[in-house]
Amino acid sequence: MNNLIEIKNVTFEYVEDDTLHTAIKNLNLNIEKGSFTVILGHNGSGKSTLAKMLNGLNKPSFGDVLVNGINTKDEETEIDIKRMVGMVFQNPDNQLVASIVEEDVAFGPENLGLQPLEIRKRVDEALKSVGMFEFKNSTPHRLSGGQKQRIAIAGIIAMKPLCLVLDEPTAMLDPKGRAEIITTLLKLNKEDGITVVLITHYMEEAEKADRVVVMNDGEIIADGKPCEIFKNVEQLKSVGLDVPQTTELLYEMQKSGFEVSTNILSIEEVAKEIKNALHLEEN
Repeated sequence: MNNLIEIKNVTFEYVEDDTLHTAIKNLNLNIEKGSFTVILGHNGSGKSTLAKMLNGLNKPSFGDVLVNGINTKDEETEIDIKRMVGMVFQNPDNQLVASIVEEDVAFGPENLGLQPLEIRKRVDEALKSVGMFEFKNSTPHRLSGGQKQRIAIAGIIAMKPLCLVLDEPTAMLDPKGRAEIITTLLKLNKEDGITVVLITHYMEEAEKADRVVVMNDGEIIADGKPCEIFKNVEQLKSVGLDVPQTTELLYEMQKSGFEVSTNILSIEEVAKEIKNALHLEEN
């Protein structure tokens, strides 16, 4: 395996109200280069704490996080870590720093000390990659939530990271905006080879990943392909998580005595499974 990120026996502790809390407990996890990984978990499960550890915003209390072989605890390589792993957060308004779209996207490359011609090239490429090139001279505050979040992603991409870590980037968006972001992430992953780690609570987003990691109480309780994870309906519900609507439908049919599998996700496959269970003929 060609791992970009290696998390080795990591524990993360913090003090709040004079009480020591443990958000991450002796966690081990590898993220392969070029993969699309979704991390699920209810509020307080540790998933956002973990996300911030991937680019050094949070340092392990114990254990190590390695990015391309570099330890995030090494202060001398902190800038290198942040170049390799870009972070995108929930609220796009909090991530936009300029009054013109292209100036906002240029902010990161400028801070890297790149030459003007290289900055221009990167800004144009990044905006095209997220489908926002035609808005390069627009004012960010006039854009929709989904468009703003795509601009925030472009600003990270312009710094040419190896990995994008997104902490619930669609939580404040409407369904159209959420779809825009997921389409953008899939394109960046499949066409540009950028490793994507997505923290989300939307099951329809998790369905599209290569891998789903489920966290609870600072630990990983499940790790596998989406169809393998979502078939364990009772386990997910026991830790406060939903399952995709297709899985829920098959699960309820199974409980009612129908012989159906919950190990499928696509609407087409689910429709065929239901027809077979109900002994309906294909048109």
